[in-house]
Amino acid sequence: MSRPYLTGWLACILLASTAPPLHAQAPISRPLAELLNTHEPAWEFVSQWIRDAKNTVQVLPKTPARADSTLLAAQVTTRSPLGAIVYETGGLLIDEGWLRVLGSGSPALNRTLMGWNKDKPAGLLLIADDVLGGFYALNGGAFGPETLGKVFYFAPDNLRWEPTHKTYSEFLLFCLSGDLPAYYRNLYWKGWQQEVRALSGNQGIMCYPFLFTKEGKNTGKNKRSAVPVQELWSFGQSMQQQVNGSR
Repeated sequence: MSRPYLTGWLACILLASTAPPLHAQAPISRPLAELLNTHEPAWEFVSQWIRDAKNTVQVLPKTPARADSTLLAAQVTTRSPLGAIVYETGGLLIDEGWLRVLGSGSPALNRTLMGWNKDKPAGLLLIADDVLGGFYALNGGAFGPETLGKVFYFAPDNLRWEPTHKTYSEFLLFCLSGDLPAYYRNLYWKGWQQEVRALSGNQGIMCYPFLFTKEGKNTGKNKRSAVPVQELWSFGQSMQQQVNGSR
């Protein structure tokens, strides 16, 4: 794509890369009509990625009013894959629901992209998560200026934010058709599919012993219980501060 298509929060990434944050002018909020790109909608190729996906994908239905309000809050146009996911879906459940990509919310994944990011740390935008408390975030400055706009992964087995070196589009393609069994090879357990399918998109699995301990490395032998995703987030961030002290 040759022309700019990002506004709002993502535009701040571009501003931050060219000027000190204290001097960057906040972007003007744009109305819904300006965010809806009917000439080059990204959904045309995103939906093709979904049709061609090698991993199982459930596209959750959107609620129009919720899609409108979430797109307005995100201030990203539908010419971008992120805008397409927000505006055209309630979210995606990938790999039997192991991975959840946030959109505008749906009964099966009742979290909107921007609603979920409310009260989360500045400088990052949470875009997806997995059932074990792994979280994916776009870097808006929290992880340094060199990787602005790239996706980072909070790994529950070591309590660190790891660079994926992927843009949002590349991350989405990886979720849809990447080798997830290889990526999660140390975290899957026998019969995980049945346990994961029983969860809602607002739930995850807490393991004990904890995944970041020596005793907790064998997920299949751990005690596992369904908990709210917010609990996994809060627990992971709190333990990170105690164990690692920082990102």
